[in-house]
Amino acid sequence: MLTIKPRAEDVEGQPILRPLPSAQCRSVGPFVFFDHMLETAYAAGSGMDIRQHPHIGLSTLTYLFEGQIQHKDSLGSEQLVMPGEVSWMTAGSAIAHIERTPQALHDSGSRLHGLQVWLASPKAHEQGEGHYSHHPAAALPLSDSMGISIRMIAGKGFCLESPVPVLSPTLYAEVKMQTATTLLVPAEHEQRALYVIEGEVLLDGEPLAPRSLVILEAGTEPTLCAESESHVVLIGGAPLDGPRRMNWNFVASDPALIDRARARWAAGDWPTVPGEVERIELPASRRHPS
Repeated sequence: MLTIKPRAEDVEGQPILRPLPSAQCRSVGPFVFFDHMLETAYAAGSGMDIRQHPHIGLSTLTYLFEGQIQHKDSLGSEQLVMPGEVSWMTAGSAIAHIERTPQALHDSGSRLHGLQVWLASPKAHEQGEGHYSHHPAAALPLSDSMGISIRMIAGKGFCLESPVPVLSPTLYAEVKMQTATTLLVPAEHEQRALYVIEGEVLLDGEPLAPRSLVILEAGTEPTLCAESESHVVLIGGAPLDGPRRMNWNFVASDPALIDRARARWAAGDWPTVPGEVERIELPASRRHPS
């Protein structure tokens, strides 16, 4: 069992914890990036504002526990994302988007807490068309029994299947456990990892570090035991169809695709988000996005 301690980062003023990617683990199934947007209280007149920025070769999935985010992209999509909903954007060969606190909450003050993950697209889809879809909370399948609630955010597992249009075998589940409940984690996917958002949780009798990513061994079926009310997420899926390079906001199997994307964004040769002027400029050299 490998435990990855996340590093603290700041994304345009929003504090996060980022366990993926790391030197110890580059991916879990299709997941190549995992951001925990920490509980943040924004005063009146402030909020999260991630200006226009580009992506290739991945899908972003935003899932909130608290607060709201306004999503806009270069496809013309515009969507208010609420807690328990899925905001899913597939970049394909070139997409740009913004994420910000809605104006009403910006004016009044608000709180924000949630997750954003990136899933690398299979090679056959890396240079495909971009796509956006929004999935309300009621559309996500839920199992709620014996003090354990499992919501399938994306992919399938635990006899549940999400409508989110993933591009490869995927597992992304939110699990809430009451005190003294236990859950067997089935070996339904080759690669799996657990992230403890809050609570005291044992895995086969061993305590899990809160807010760390725990990589599960393939083929095992460990047991989770909640020693307090607990909130965890489980990610995983089939291994990637080859290694991926990541540079800033770009993910690709071929470094030439990243070089081309960097040059296009720097030159302003990129689809733009309607009505948006400000953008995040290309960093000189960064391995991972901000």
